[in-house]
Amino acid sequence: MFYFRLSYAIVNRFMGEKKAFWIFYLLGFIFWAPCSAHAKPPQTGHQNGNAIMEHVADAHSWHFATIAGKHIELPLPIILYSADRGVECFSSARFYDQNHQSIPFHGYHLVHETIHCLDPNRSVLDLSITKNIAAMLLSTLLLITGLLWVSKRYRQAPLAPPKGYFACIDLIISFIKNEVAMPNIGPQHCARFLPYLLTIFCFIWLNNLLGLLPGGANVTGSISVTLVLAACTTLITIFNGNKHYWHHIFKPEGVPSWLLPIMIPVEILGILTKFFSLMVRLFANITAGHIILLSIIGLIFTMKSISIGFLVSLPFGTFMFLLKLLVAFLQAYVFTLLSAIYFGQAVDEGSH
Repeated sequence: MFYFRLSYAIVNRFMGEKKAFWIFYLLGFIFWAPCSAHAKPPQTGHQNGNAIMEHVADAHSWHFATIAGKHIELPLPIILYSADRGVECFSSARFYDQNHQSIPFHGYHLVHETIHCLDPNRSVLDLSITKNIAAMLLSTLLLITGLLWVSKRYRQAPLAPPKGYFACIDLIISFIKNEVAMPNIGPQHCARFLPYLLTIFCFIWLNNLLGLLPGGANVTGSISVTLVLAACTTLITIFNGNKHYWHHIFKPEGVPSWLLPIMIPVEILGILTKFFSLMVRLFANITAGHIILLSIIGLIFTMKSISIGFLVSLPFGTFMFLLKLLVAFLQAYVFTLLSAIYFGQAVDEGSH
């Protein structure tokens, strides 16, 4: 507390009372909210779980905070399908008692966020809405609502200069079109791929930013999500490849015929490598950023002195949080840029 008061007095002296208040309010929002959310993680069938990994991993309930031993969370729907019972829907809260201990329900048991059937002879398909799925639905709703609002605004006043929120969206569209799509795909095919590039950029960037909020979900840090995004880019590239693209893969110019049995598998492996790099790059960078940031915040509780822990964690945590804001944009930009490069290679006419 002494270090907190001293820091506040210094900032107040040089920047004024109003700016000092908002700076320390923001720092408190960044640090103390995540700490309260993960200081006492929920017990989901395993005692003394790792709070950091529980934040990074997916779950069947959306946990926001733990205050005075009480878990503030949103139970999510469990949707199961089996041949004998059909579709079953119930709340994930059914798997916990009043002390938040895992209990079986209706022949099922939730262990380590995986639903197991107590009858070994029954097979069940899990179609539940998990935290990552709920976060994706929320981000998709925000994205569609915001872009429809912008579209309506432009239809009402197409010649009016954009201001505020509309200027930000206009800047993003112009940036993706003029700096990403046009140079890498070309003016002839740019319009065909621009909607996908804009969608993938806004989706990744928005989910990266929402994941930084206290209690936010680690959507883009899930390997299943990045796998689908990378698969979409790869499939679009393959199905839009022209004859020059496939000719370069199956019969590269200047390559002797006896070398083709070696070069063709290498070229096909290159397609798979592009898919793998897109998937792993986004997943690894976002997940690593979450783990490092939460580890630095955890120093506050691992050190014996709260004041010393806060003094150590504050500068490093602030730097990592600001770096995460930059990484949130960079990863969305890199994924979109690489997708545009792959599309450009697929539709290139081979004139040069």
